[in-house]
Amino acid sequence: MKKNTKAMEKGHSEVQDKIAGKLTVGIDLGDKISRVCVLDQEGEIIEESSVKTTDGALRQRFAAMSSTRVAIEAGAHSPWVSRLLEGCGHEVLVANARKMRLIYENDRKCDRVDAESLARLARLDPKLLAPIHHRDASRQADLAVIRARAAVVAARTQLINAMRGMVKAMGGRLPSCSTKSFHLKVDSAIPESLRLALEPLLAEISSLTESIRSYDRQIEELAQTKYPETAVLRQVTGVGALTALSFVLTLEDPRRFSRSRDVGAYLGLRPKHRESGNSSPQLGITKAGDRDLRRLLVQSAHYILGPFGPDTDLRRWWLKLTERGGKNAKKRALVAAARKLAVLLHRLWVTGEVYEPLRQVSQKETVEAA
Repeated sequence: MKKNTKAMEKGHSEVQDKIAGKLTVGIDLGDKISRVCVLDQEGEIIEESSVKTTDGALRQRFAAMSSTRVAIEAGAHSPWVSRLLEGCGHEVLVANARKMRLIYENDRKCDRVDAESLARLARLDPKLLAPIHHRDASRQADLAVIRARAAVVAARTQLINAMRGMVKAMGGRLPSCSTKSFHLKVDSAIPESLRLALEPLLAEISSLTESIRSYDRQIEELAQTKYPETAVLRQVTGVGALTALSFVLTLEDPRRFSRSRDVGAYLGLRPKHRESGNSSPQLGITKAGDRDLRRLLVQSAHYILGPFGPDTDLRRWWLKLTERGGKNAKKRALVAAARKLAVLLHRLWVTGEVYEPLRQVSQKETVEAA
């Protein structure tokens, strides 16, 4: 068998002695087994090994190691692993997977090589990893309530679409109604030939609707009792407990951003840039950051800009933007409004100000009167 490293030749005890210096560790997290690569100060590999991806195994492996820099890649296990390693006294860098083309486009890609690449990037310059920040365990658990609700909503939508499709294929049509009232209004419209097949689906839809109501009550309670800061965000018509709580839990600390405008880019609502010479094509948004929060912000913008939305600075700004015309003008303007809404919510969160829907209009009138 080929000898991979000095550690395998000299034994694990000698490696532990070397680890007393300032080293760099890269860990490629796997679902069951993770690969570990340790570099010395000169960038030489002194250990390549495997460890089980469990709390006990990782703690045993890294608790005795002196404080060092550890790089891992963002993924399913990275939140709890990063907290565990930080608890062991290490500096943990969680690499942004979207920025790691060196890893996911490597033609020699394997777990061992990925671990080494992470270690070398962390040793050279941590900024090359575009490190991200994981929220704490308590907020992650609270955010799981929102994630679970989204999963149930998606399941209900899929069942409703399946029922409509099967009825349409038999020449029938179920009545138009909201998803909340679907199980109450379509029972009589189900063809007799399909009743045996669709009644169990209708019962499942009814059960899912009740589960969603239960999640809504939990979210409302969390917003009012544990995260009272959401109240200042809910001053904006169209932003309810779900969007406000998701915003607070996703951003976690508003002081992370030096400018409110940075929030739009953080949530993937900023257009991509790909300039080259005189070419500057119009591209879509980056779609970085949290997908669910981005979707909620777009939904809130839909309401604010819709027929039932109040007269606000945001609405007037959006109407001027859509007047420019062009292909997909309204769609692009809606995304821009969602980005502006994110900036507004962050500003309200930081300052705690009372929301004025027509603040810019009032300021303009004051200047004109003076």
